[in-house]
Amino acid sequence: MKKIVLYLASVLLFFGCANGQGRSDFAAVPQPKPGESVATFGGGCFWSMSEAMSELKGVSKVVSGYAGGTKVNPTYEEVGTQTTGHAEVVQIYYDPKVISYATIAKSFFFAHDPTELNRQGPDQGTDYRSIAFYRTPEEREILLNLIKEVNATKHYNDPIVTQVVPFKAFYPAEKYHQGYYRLHGDNPYIGSVSEPKVMKFRKAMHTELKPEFQK
Repeated sequence: MKKIVLYLASVLLFFGCANGQGRSDFAAVPQPKPGESVATFGGGCFWSMSEAMSELKGVSKVVSGYAGGTKVNPTYEEVGTQTTGHAEVVQIYYDPKVISYATIAKSFFFAHDPTELNRQGPDQGTDYRSIAFYRTPEEREILLNLIKEVNATKHYNDPIVTQVVPFKAFYPAEKYHQGYYRLHGDNPYIGSVSEPKVMKFRKAMHTELKPEFQK
């Protein structure tokens, strides 16, 4: 469904942005501020995942993009062919003095359904797989322990199938994907798929949200 919605957007970009060539159509990868940490996760469509993670206390910025594959600087259309190995992901910039990696990771497991293999709701394919990247052995241990803990709570009926892999590279998505949830609330996909996920996330992580989202 999401790909159909984006077809017209890609056509417009094709004619309006030099046939989509060049990285000027893509978001930049910001450098972490002094004292800031970075985390990268993929949990289906990055529209809702980006919104959910941006609502957490201590998070300063979330960039939608692609990771987990082999192709350098992939486009949305290329990732959608499932030949690049990449998944839709978000890169999160946060203050570890305000929110820990463990809390960020826990939030990830409630921002999507980590028990669905190579899909999220109506979106199917390896580009929508659940995947968590670690940058240190400590982060890997946190992720594996969280999977055990969440499985033990029986919060989900099925076991978690999230891939836990070392971080290698992140490629930012096209500019029109950035902040999409807030900019396109009238999009039927946002209303029927993304918004219910964000509402569910807010309920699960209520105490970790920025004040404006705790209402």
